[in-house]
Amino acid sequence: MSFKDKVVWITGASSGIGEALAKSFAAEGAHIILSGRRLEALEAVSAELSTESLVLPFETTDYDALPAKVAEAHGWKGKIDILINNAGISQRSLAVDTHPDVYHKIVNVDLLAPIWLTQLLLPHMVAAGSGHIVGISSVAGRVGVPLRTAYCAAKHGLIGYMDALRAETEKLHNIHVTNILPGSIRTNVSRNALTKDGESRGKSDAVIDNGMEPAECARQILEAISNNTPELIIAEGPEMMIANLRQSDPDQCFAMTGAMGAQIAEKYAAGDDD
Repeated sequence: MSFKDKVVWITGASSGIGEALAKSFAAEGAHIILSGRRLEALEAVSAELSTESLVLPFETTDYDALPAKVAEAHGWKGKIDILINNAGISQRSLAVDTHPDVYHKIVNVDLLAPIWLTQLLLPHMVAAGSGHIVGISSVAGRVGVPLRTAYCAAKHGLIGYMDALRAETEKLHNIHVTNILPGSIRTNVSRNALTKDGESRGKSDAVIDNGMEPAECARQILEAISNNTPELIIAEGPEMMIANLRQSDPDQCFAMTGAMGAQIAEKYAAGDDD
């Protein structure tokens, strides 16, 4: 697939994977719609792109505002070829300690918001007879990862929605759906993660700081979209191994995550959240 003159709409485009995707698609000649909450950050990304871009800030969970945003995005070039649901928020807290509001916020941002944005754009793609919808899930969308019960619930749910959507639209409407399951990517995901009371954690993890560069993650995502790949795990080492074990040997996967979870829970109970 050539991305030249394609219109690509990216949520969570102000940093991390979203920013890297914007730059990668622009380098291929695509026109980019940049969405997120931080206007100045989106404008800074836009200024670095080599093709036309539309800065379209909004809060993904402002459902009353979304129809107008979809109309504006679609009206820019008269089409949206690729939608990338990338906006999201993670978690770092034990389930036993976590306030219900944290579950509500993470499921709202990571699951319901991308579903509703997709639902609003879907009729336009059906009318066009083509399109590609991408859900940025996580390895935590396949494996139950300690300290991320809300995050895992949302990311598992996103994969389920996207898989069912693919079954409905791929053959009938020529709309492809790709699930992306990143592992540790060098972004602010851990720094911005919610703690048990809903506050931002404010610090990163060593595993994230030593993770894959966002540009490499973006390269693999573009390749998956080009090849109409239904699902791609973007991970290395133990993360890739455990994601594959969830399918090939679930008992071993559960044993490994159980041992890891016991160690982490003990540390957190002692007040050590590093």
